[in-house]
Amino acid sequence: MGKKRIVKKQGGSVDQGLKARSLAKTSKKRIAHGILHIQSTYNNTIVSLTDAQGNLAFASSSGALGFTGAKKGTPFAAAKVGEHLAEKAEMVGLKSVDVIVRGVGSGRESAIRAFSARGIEVQTIKDRTPVPHNGPRPKKERRV
Repeated sequence: MGKKRIVKKQGGSVDQGLKARSLAKTSKKRIAHGILHIQSTYNNTIVSLTDAQGNLAFASSSGALGFTGAKKGTPFAAAKVGEHLAEKAEMVGLKSVDVIVRGVGSGRESAIRAFSARGIEVQTIKDRTPVPHNGPRPKKERRV
């Protein structure tokens, strides 16, 4: 009847091939102090590291590490992204960061905790979540 196919499930772990490929691309530029931008939505967490002038050094997201679907928006995935970016930051000699957080997702805090757990000092945390002042114009009234 043919061969039986065995499907292996990965329980929310990081795809090692994607992680290794991402770590291979490191810059030779030394950064002592940087800015960590965290954009956390309900569906994904995007973390980028810039130098003091705002030039992008590294960026990563839950989807880039191999998480798919609803797992991308979890705090666990955000923590893995924070750890991954901290590994890259250590290679460039980063000592301290200012953190800017945007969005209301569940990965806000866990990404910061995972990043600071690697020994990089977090100096300030700013919440720059966009808040609408008045929103769009309401629909006109129905005439029946």
